[in-house]
Amino acid sequence: MAHAETDAVKFAYWVPNVSGGLVISDIEQRTNHSAEYNRKLAQIAEKAGFDYALSQIRFTAGYGADEQHESVAFSHDLLAATTTLKVIAAILPGPWNPALAAKQLATISYLTNGRVAINLVSGWFRGEFHAIGEHWLDHDERYRRSEEFIRALRGIWTEDSFTFRGDFYRFNEYSLKPKPPQVPEVFQGGSSRAARDMASRVSDWYFTNGNTPAEIAKQVDDLKSKAKANNHSVKVGVNAFAIVRETEEEAKAVLAEIIGKANPEAVNAFGHEVKNAGKASPEGEGNWAKSSFEDLVQYNDGFRSNLIGTPKQVAERIVDLKRAGADLILLGFLHFQEEVEYFGKHVIPLVRELEDAEQAASLAAE
Repeated sequence: MAHAETDAVKFAYWVPNVSGGLVISDIEQRTNHSAEYNRKLAQIAEKAGFDYALSQIRFTAGYGADEQHESVAFSHDLLAATTTLKVIAAILPGPWNPALAAKQLATISYLTNGRVAINLVSGWFRGEFHAIGEHWLDHDERYRRSEEFIRALRGIWTEDSFTFRGDFYRFNEYSLKPKPPQVPEVFQGGSSRAARDMASRVSDWYFTNGNTPAEIAKQVDDLKSKAKANNHSVKVGVNAFAIVRETEEEAKAVLAEIIGKANPEAVNAFGHEVKNAGKASPEGEGNWAKSSFEDLVQYNDGFRSNLIGTPKQVAERIVDLKRAGADLILLGFLHFQEEVEYFGKHVIPLVRELEDAEQAASLAAE
């Protein structure tokens, strides 16, 4: 049976463009942040059936990431090494302004046949802003600025004479030429009320931290009902750290080793920063509010999505997340090149089979 592409869950991977991999642990990782490693990884991912890669934006060292390559330039390099993969470049308001970002991304879109997207990161790390001399805004102000940033980007990309009067950005009859061949997709993350409300108004995609299908479903229901009221539609990406092995015991042993070799000082420092950021929201709860020490070993609660086990178990759990409302799974791995290839060979085909079976059952029931 032909698979309905439009309904298929999409796959993305975190680009390891910062040192230390995707876990705050001293476990051996056959992953590195070099250009050569990442170009090959992008080609492997493309062949394996991944749709997107997400580059990270970090300006300062910390939490096991001592070195960081800039996200937009790095994304462009990966796009040059591939033909179908879309690369999502993370951008931080403050260091970037919308005029620069719009022009930068329009040019990259032109050079890569529309394969670049943006992940707008509102900012959670106060120390980083302080280090680079950027003004630190209150929690909800950061999201107000991000919303203006997105509205400005879209206006610049789609209007011939763009005028905008915001609290953070102003434009006067600005015309960007050439326009991007297609308007880049806009992703954003966050689990606070302000983050979801912003996504329900302006974002194409909303990233949320790893969680159970039941908890994801609550967020999706809230987000989609708000978006509908705003005459807007938004898709959902869920973070997950995949450990796929031939047996469940092997997979669980790897998880135990990652946590057992975690760097407590770095994990606790990271937890302190992100929980403080969440407490600054009016509801006093952000992305990492309920995260345990074990959860924090993987930056975005990736272990909580429970993609840890055999290919069959992981494929079934991905479909469970899809049923809960996930349109995309954003994946981290321990040994990226080998594991992305394994995932493409052994997990994605099973997911497609399960999706096709569900689709057939649904059609038969009509």
